[in-house]
This record gives sequence, C-alpha cells and structure tokens, in this order.
Amino acid sequence: MNLWETMTGSDLTREWMAFEARAEALPADYRVAWDQIKAHLFPYGDFTGRNLRPILDGVLGLLEETAASGQGIREVLGDDIEGFCAELAGEIPA
Repeated sequence: MNLWETMTGSDLTREWMAFEARAEALPADYRVAWDQIKAHLFPYGDFTGRNLRPILDGVLGLLEETAASGQGIREVLGDDIEGFCAELAGEIPA
C-alpha cells in the first residue's frame, strides 16, 4: 500500500468490494447475517475502519466454510449476533 492509497482509502474500497462480492455468493440467510455482522461491528472500528478488515475477512471466511459444509446460520452464530460481534471486537471476554 502506498501513501496515496492510504490517504484516499482506495485500498479500502477495493477490499470492501471484494468482501461484498464474496458475500453475494453466500446463501440468503448467510447474507442477512453478514449484513447484521457488519452493522454490529462498525461501532468498534477506528476512523477509517482499517482495524476491522482482518475481523471481517475472518468472519466472511467462517461463513463461506460453514455454508459450504451445509450448516445452518443459527448453528454457526447462535441467536445473539450482537454478542458474537462484541466478542470478536474484544469487548466481552470469550
């Protein structure tokens, strides 16, 4: 990443578009959960959101793997998506 990309955030835009393209391949219930996860994680982000990139990449990978194995979204995340996100962000001890 160069200084210009850092200043303009173009690297973030490219990564975000890649995340969304990956999420589009998920089943419908997983896409709904992905949208909820994003909404619950954003408050934990810094000004640019760069600190959330590894977390979002990991969660999306988890969703991709479990969808491919045929698990239901409730089996993966449970009923408390907000709590799941808080644990990911380190606000609540796991």
